[in-house]
Amino acid sequence: MQVKAPSLARRLFLSATAVSVVVLLVIGIVLSTLYRNAVERAFDRRINVYLRNIVAEIANNPKTPTIEPETLGEPLFFIPGSGWYWQITRLSEPQERKASRSSPEDGFPTLESLKAPQSYGGLRQAYIAGPDDQRLRAVERFLDLGDDGRFLLFVAGDSFEIEDEVSDFNDALLLTFAFIGLAFMAVIWFQIRYGLRPLKKVSESLAKIRSGEAERLQGDFPKEVAPLAGEVNALLESNREIVDRARTHVGNLAHALKTPLSVLVNETSNVQGPLGEKVREQLGVMRDQVQRHLERARIAARVAVVSTTVEVAPVVEVLVRTMEKIHRDRGVALQSKTNPEIRFRGERQDIEEMVGNLVDNACKWAATRVNIEMFALGAPLAGRPASFRIQVDDDGPGLAPAEREEVLHRGKRLDESKPGTGLGLSIVLELAKLYGGTLQLGSSPLGGLRAELVLPAA
Repeated sequence: MQVKAPSLARRLFLSATAVSVVVLLVIGIVLSTLYRNAVERAFDRRINVYLRNIVAEIANNPKTPTIEPETLGEPLFFIPGSGWYWQITRLSEPQERKASRSSPEDGFPTLESLKAPQSYGGLRQAYIAGPDDQRLRAVERFLDLGDDGRFLLFVAGDSFEIEDEVSDFNDALLLTFAFIGLAFMAVIWFQIRYGLRPLKKVSESLAKIRSGEAERLQGDFPKEVAPLAGEVNALLESNREIVDRARTHVGNLAHALKTPLSVLVNETSNVQGPLGEKVREQLGVMRDQVQRHLERARIAARVAVVSTTVEVAPVVEVLVRTMEKIHRDRGVALQSKTNPEIRFRGERQDIEEMVGNLVDNACKWAATRVNIEMFALGAPLAGRPASFRIQVDDDGPGLAPAEREEVLHRGKRLDESKPGTGLGLSIVLELAKLYGGTLQLGSSPLGGLRAELVLPAA
């Protein structure tokens, strides 16, 4: 089973979308990180303002510093469990600790004991765990007032404000980037469809060539596609020239061989005895072989060229009238049921030869009647028939299953009393195979032979 390859447009779209998603994701992470750092810096500046106010109060009254709400301008320091805390630890003897009313009774550990790194100016900053599972952003500073004492100052605020602000920013960023991503996908799809339009035009032109509507790629193509179109046109022209030369050589060979054979047949027609019969027999074999190989070469040369399309109904109607005249003395009645919408993807002389051989064979063996019908065979993935069937029935003696296979061999005749070379059905079979079709022989409802020819439709 052949796996269908993905389209070029889909590959380009998926790859461009993947790159865009990765780029937007990286940009989003960078922007979110930068914004978080900015929010943290703003939060740290706010804490440092409170820390400087505490430093100023201690410097004014190092013995018994008093921190009031109006000193810090933040009433949350005086509400228990509010998330905002300060703590002053006197390191000189006697060691004392004073904390905000919001602080827990056991206080907070020093950031130095928590291995928080020290920055420029002796500041330490870190996230620590607070009461009630709070996550605090804390700042710690060492203050040395000489004889007035040495102090460790601590201020912390609830980092929920940071997380909440960053979360709102991330939600807005995600929504914005989702819109930008969808816009990118739409733009990418439009660019791909617009950029690949010349290739689609080439594909449509090739389809027209195959269907016989055109002989070469026509139209203005971009400079990237123009060389491809030129090479295809050159290839088509070269193919036509090769086929024309092949047909000419086949015709010349036919004339060159038929004339000597005809002379030999005439010269030996009066020769009597076993020798004459043997010579005439071998000449007949040679003539059949020449005709066989010439016919095969002619068929292959015709089918090798890019096919045209032919309306089948007129061909069948003309053949019916012709066969009625040829077999008038035998009283064979021909009836046809045609479909005017069916078109053959190939050359007219080939469909004439195939149908003509089938109808002629049926007329030779029919007793009184030959029926011809056409059927369109639908294709699952196409809006028009992909193939069609021509069915020829006669009311003759018919053939046994073994005989049906035998008559399809080249030059095989089951009844020498009937005129012909025995090449008709085999030619039909070879032509059908070269076009990707089939020929099957079976029993006819009329009592004779049924020939079913399936060929590609346009």
